[in-house]
Amino acid sequence: MSTAMFVSMLIFFVFSIPIAVSIGFASVTGIQIFGGVPMLVVPKEIYSAVDKFALGAIPFFILAGNVMETGGISTRLVNFAKSIVGGLQGGLGMTCVVTCMIFAAVSGSGPATTFAIGAILIPALVKHGYPVNFAAALQASSAELGVIIPPSIPMIIYGISAEVSIAEMFIAGFGPGFLIGGALMFTVWCYCKIKGFGKNDHLGKMRFTQATKEAAWALMMPVIILGGIYGGVFTPTEAAVVAVFYALFVGIVIYKEIKLKNIFPILRKSVLSSAVIMFIIANAGMFSYLIARAGVPELIGDYLKANLDSSAMFLLGVNVALFLIGMFIETSSSIIVLAPILAPVAIKFGVDPVHFGIIMVVNLACGMITPPFGVNLFAACTVARISVDKIVRELLWFVLVVIACLLVITYVPQISLSLRDLLYR
Repeated sequence: MSTAMFVSMLIFFVFSIPIAVSIGFASVTGIQIFGGVPMLVVPKEIYSAVDKFALGAIPFFILAGNVMETGGISTRLVNFAKSIVGGLQGGLGMTCVVTCMIFAAVSGSGPATTFAIGAILIPALVKHGYPVNFAAALQASSAELGVIIPPSIPMIIYGISAEVSIAEMFIAGFGPGFLIGGALMFTVWCYCKIKGFGKNDHLGKMRFTQATKEAAWALMMPVIILGGIYGGVFTPTEAAVVAVFYALFVGIVIYKEIKLKNIFPILRKSVLSSAVIMFIIANAGMFSYLIARAGVPELIGDYLKANLDSSAMFLLGVNVALFLIGMFIETSSSIIVLAPILAPVAIKFGVDPVHFGIIMVVNLACGMITPPFGVNLFAACTVARISVDKIVRELLWFVLVVIACLLVITYVPQISLSLRDLLYR
């Protein structure tokens, strides 16, 4: 049955049937061909997959990101980041990375970060003499931090799928997020030194005190959200609701940029994005249940233990496989299907499940910036108004940097686990 499910799912992908529908059809196909499982399992598992309190965080974090984009919070975060690094050669490019790191601490979404920050910074980078294809590639790569620096929607999904603490996943994401952010900033600095770009990036730079004062309300948002989670004041799901109300308060009362006419478009955009993710989760939950019932995780674990000598070889093989999968399948879908299969195998090899979750999230996040289905890639190209093929050359360097960071994160678990162990062990 599991073989029929995987084969039929790949066939549906080839015919460009949407991912969620392909996963659902593949599950039903496996049941119909081989039987042994009543069809009543389908609605039961679909409902069970979404009947989880923690999943409530996803639509609220998406809504918070859209409110931030409309409410002027994004613009003030850009000015604040530029006040820090804007005086350096390549400072505007570094501003893109820093702003995405701050915005990621609330939105939890790569595409949301791309649209919110890219709409401001891609035109600004082009105005300062950067090639438009480089600006789009940088924005797409920086927005990847939206799913690595907590809170992160893929981390929530992994925590639920692999039955791992979401709070521990969040705290483990800081080290990898700062590592990748720092590496991207260093890459921008080297690029600008070699190519001679960014010499006038200091123009229009606010004084740090002024930028901090204007962005104070925006900067308090990640402090309140993350501080509340780690301080035990509220759960990640409740934190998402707090983020929405705080963003609305700042956008309507403080910055006064959200009007009554903006509310419905914000809600509509958020509902559509949330529905897509939840539909994927519902169908993938049924798929994962059938795969687990067929004993696939145990078979894979026994096979890998018999053929791989060490956890290092296991992690290398998993990274190669996840990178290829991430190029073709959306991050959340991949995690929902693969986490229940691979996480138990990783534990058998002595890999901490939280560390393995970070590896999965960082690796599959690379799929957001790699052709042919990179969502950040398409979002950045939409904002920049260029075709995807125009940015592949510049994008290659950023992809290589992220891959190098991924290998470090994989084989130096302390980067992910040191802070977690300090707070939770």
